[in-house]
Amino acid sequence: MSKKQISFNVEVRERIGTGGAREARNNGFVPGVLYGGTEKPVAINLRLAEVMKAIETGHFLSSTATLVHKGEKQLVIPQAIQMHPITDRPVHVDLFRVKADQKIKVEVPVHFTGEEVSPGLKKGGTLNVVRHTVELLVPAGHIPEFLEADVSALEVGDNIKISDIKLPSDAEPTITDRDFTIVTIAGRVAVADVDEGETTDEAEGAEEAGEKEEGGED
Repeated sequence: MSKKQISFNVEVRERIGTGGAREARNNGFVPGVLYGGTEKPVAINLRLAEVMKAIETGHFLSSTATLVHKGEKQLVIPQAIQMHPITDRPVHVDLFRVKADQKIKVEVPVHFTGEEVSPGLKKGGTLNVVRHTVELLVPAGHIPEFLEADVSALEVGDNIKISDIKLPSDAEPTITDRDFTIVTIAGRVAVADVDEGETTDEAEGAEEAGEKEEGGED
């Protein structure tokens, strides 16, 4: 589950603040800040084309990237990206320094397989995705591209929990106090029965309340 490596050629931004950021954007750069580790934060400029290419990978915020500046390299992980509300172009990026063996928290997407042969789905059940991503504690240099949830054997009412997902040996979920659910196969008939039952209970409750009120008036 290896990812295509993301790399940015960056420049140190001399002008900081709104004026410096605007100048960077006008010159085809995306202003950003590099922070973390024992070093001070540094204002940087990233090439717009490289940032757009990284966004198009679909895992920009769940992958490490390599910054290249005057031949020197620094491993980072994107922490945040701001997009223009109208043009939908990146206007600012925050990057965090990491080491390859440093454990970090990162959201990893879940891919679902076996939907076409799932007996529960064939019987009219629906795929109820509880979690599209799972937050893992994993070494920065070994972030999986995705986690796989195989629903091919699931019947209506079955589910897949995090304990059913194969994780890398050096990764663990950040939620450790429960075996949380990833996906379930929900039955439409069961949902309808529950709704009808709830409606009946509510009606009966209303009738009982009405009888009590009438008795009180007497």
